[in-house]
Amino acid sequence: MSDQHATPSVPRFVDRHIGPDASAVDTLLSTIGVDSLDELAAKALPSRILDPLTAAGVAPGLEHLPPAATEDEALTELRALADSNTVAVSMIGQGYFDTLTPAVLRRNILENPAWYTAYTPYQPEISQGRLEALLNFQTMVTDLTGLEVANASMLDEGTAAAEAMTLMYRAVRGPSNRLVVDSDVYAQTAAILATRAEPLDIEIVTADLRQGLPEGEFFGVIVSLPGASGRITDWSDLVSAAHDRGALVAVGADLLALTLIASPGDIGADVAFGTTQRFGVPMGFGGPHAGYLAVHSKQARQLPGRLVGVSVDADGSPAYRLALQTREQHIRRDKATSNICTAQVLLAVMAAMYASYHGPEGLRGIALRVHGHARALAAGLAAAGVEVVHRSFFDTVLARVPGRAHEVRAAAKERGINVWVADDDHVSVACDEATTDAHIADVLAAFSAEAAPAEFDGPSIATRTSEFLTHPAFAKYRTETEMMRYLRSLADKDIALDRSMIPLGSCTMKLNAAAEMEPITWPEFGRQHPFAPASDTPGLRRLIADLQSWLTGITGYDEISLQPNAGSQGEYAGLLAIQAYHIARGDSARDVCLIPSSAHGTNAASAAMVGMKVVVVACRPNGDVDLDDLRAKVAEHADRLSALMITYPSTHGVYEHDVADICAAVHDAGGQVYVDGANLNALVGLARPGRFGGDVSHLNLHKTFCIPHGGGGPGVGPVAVRSHLAPYLPGHPFAEELSDSHTVSAAPYGSASILPITWAYIRMMGAEGLRSASLVAIASANYIARRLDEYYPVLYTGENGMVAHECILDLRGITKATGVTVDDVAKRLADYGFHAPTMSFPVAGTLMVEPTESESLTEIDAFCEAMIAIRAEIDKVGSGAWPADDNPLRAAPHTAECLLVDEWNHPYTRAEAAYPLGKAFRPKVWPPVRRIDGAYGDRNLVCSCPPVEAFA
Repeated sequence: MSDQHATPSVPRFVDRHIGPDASAVDTLLSTIGVDSLDELAAKALPSRILDPLTAAGVAPGLEHLPPAATEDEALTELRALADSNTVAVSMIGQGYFDTLTPAVLRRNILENPAWYTAYTPYQPEISQGRLEALLNFQTMVTDLTGLEVANASMLDEGTAAAEAMTLMYRAVRGPSNRLVVDSDVYAQTAAILATRAEPLDIEIVTADLRQGLPEGEFFGVIVSLPGASGRITDWSDLVSAAHDRGALVAVGADLLALTLIASPGDIGADVAFGTTQRFGVPMGFGGPHAGYLAVHSKQARQLPGRLVGVSVDADGSPAYRLALQTREQHIRRDKATSNICTAQVLLAVMAAMYASYHGPEGLRGIALRVHGHARALAAGLAAAGVEVVHRSFFDTVLARVPGRAHEVRAAAKERGINVWVADDDHVSVACDEATTDAHIADVLAAFSAEAAPAEFDGPSIATRTSEFLTHPAFAKYRTETEMMRYLRSLADKDIALDRSMIPLGSCTMKLNAAAEMEPITWPEFGRQHPFAPASDTPGLRRLIADLQSWLTGITGYDEISLQPNAGSQGEYAGLLAIQAYHIARGDSARDVCLIPSSAHGTNAASAAMVGMKVVVVACRPNGDVDLDDLRAKVAEHADRLSALMITYPSTHGVYEHDVADICAAVHDAGGQVYVDGANLNALVGLARPGRFGGDVSHLNLHKTFCIPHGGGGPGVGPVAVRSHLAPYLPGHPFAEELSDSHTVSAAPYGSASILPITWAYIRMMGAEGLRSASLVAIASANYIARRLDEYYPVLYTGENGMVAHECILDLRGITKATGVTVDDVAKRLADYGFHAPTMSFPVAGTLMVEPTESESLTEIDAFCEAMIAIRAEIDKVGSGAWPADDNPLRAAPHTAECLLVDEWNHPYTRAEAAYPLGKAFRPKVWPPVRRIDGAYGDRNLVCSCPPVEAFA
């Protein structure tokens, strides 16, 4: 019978996600010299750790995954999960507030791959758009806080507070290790401070600082404005008193409130921290949200994280770049001031553009409306005889209702509103941008009160006299037309995954499918408060449980926490679990962490943050851990050995064949093994770290599991453990279902609103698809290694001459012979329309290339052709055909403007500069600036929007 009327099959998502088709895979394998992907795996991975397929043909640990769903099926299932949630009116507050995201920002930033698929702007010449947006963010924060320098975002408010604590500790350098914390800070912030303080031997003294400072010495003070109870306090006298005693003061400040209230800078504070969540970023069950941290100029070099500064390019034009301590953990390692790696760039951009769209008048108008609703609520309560505890407040009213708090909460819930029970006698009600008159009437009814005809007689809080957001960036884009065009103009200055492959080793820049992204904007996920009743969020909790089950199976571990909201935080949480385990067993002296010299810099920084002593283990010439040196270090420190941190496959992009022996040597000495999951994209469906020797791993959901990098965040870094470490996974003061252990992020489940991305990826790939993704990623990397090895030697390979998912191209000999550097090659790639690979990490003078499974053979070949052409250009420099100081590599990248000159006085042509492989090679991406002078930017640090005159 003819099959012409048969129902055509629905395309599999795996075929949309994986770039090379069957024919292309055959080409990859033929070039590599193997007959199948399975043969490639057998040659690349050690047989001792490679999981054989089960009798059913499924990778062990993946058999519990449901069959792969189509995009439509996965979205239908996610819609059912979303529909089981209740979108209540949230008046809980406690650091999280409903907000109205302008549609122009949601569509053109959050839903726009030009923004959400970009990488951290380490190549500034092709990242000018997001760098400008981040400079706007820094300017917004410095203006509102009244301080001179702000970084380009923190992970959340709680971790920003912890960074403020350690910053003050470093800056004071006095004899005291005591920090004084006001009793009216958010509970989650206090919990994170306690977690961070303990291993650093910082003593926290909690007190009601409205009664004055406690006796004794201390290095710092932390207060909130407003407090967790809603109360506004004039802290200026306290700041003066703290300064008189040699201490610094950090203020956790609400940026919307600061449009009305005198800023931390106005009252003399040294540090300000907080969140920008209510600037257009939905609550999202806890995140992601961009935290902020601001200081005075004299503390600029103590500031952790990323800082955008203004420099100049080769033509003297202003240009933006990351400044000072950017990625400093890779340089200072265990001496680093922080392990912050991921920021929250995408959300920082959202917040900055929210401020730009509304401007100072609009923000102040929103603040006045919020405050007006709070005063109307307070007036109604007071008229009904309900005690309003604090008379000075911004958005949160604390009511005393002896013995009736839970009754009031239940009555509000019946009206579709969630309020906060502080204790049996007190109810807290927070107003926000989404609050309406009807909401106030319903809340008053829950208290058995009515709207009052008179105004609340509390004092005015409008004490701010200083101006803010006066730069044109916050005045020019008030119409949707102007904002839309501004966002497009910025995106056009950048290279993201929507324009080119981003072959960054160690970063796994793979497809972030639209079907994965779509659900994060659904209100059933986005408008959930992280402390809402569990009955409101059964769908989200089911999604979280699914992910926990799937990820533990994939990795071979027993339990997992999704709380860490960055890979660095996952490392930190995992090491805390190891330390807590040793202490619980009476092994409190175990404080040595062995780390290979090739490891990610965050490893050493994280170990230092949990109070461990870092001991470096040597690597062999082939890049593997030196097993003899490891055993010697284990023997030397056996009684104090806490952990080994090892990345697998190695940071050098190789499957080390001794990994099982390495793990066994550490276990035999009583230590624990931390397997860094940064390179998990080379293991899924092939080997499980929880089965080949790991006790704990963090996973980067923004690498292996498709959460996009967003220009440098958000990320999610879940921490997975074997059962003996499960009691020490992160806990939270408002999540009884979690452990009672340390808290590492402000929300119980971290950046929960973006977990649907990973859920959808795993659900649509299925067991077979996940394994195929790993195999094709390995094949693509080995293909590149084979094609480019004769032009740029591949530095490290495994026992059978294979690399893992990435390869390192060694340019050191080329540089020595010709003077052409990795910087020259990286900048020249921009002229070819490509983002550069990872530069000089983990080996100086090299490029680390990771193609991922998502790139087609056509794109991979185009990259290889560009690299081969660049080698030919290098040879022309080496032969003397082009001078070492005047050639298209040293002058790269080339802007259109630099070519439009009357006289062209270079030994290469304009066409060679702009179209090195001809106009038909690929669509031209014009870099907006020439090569940037980094040293100039550090010497002349400008990290907020310069005055307009500076651009004249």
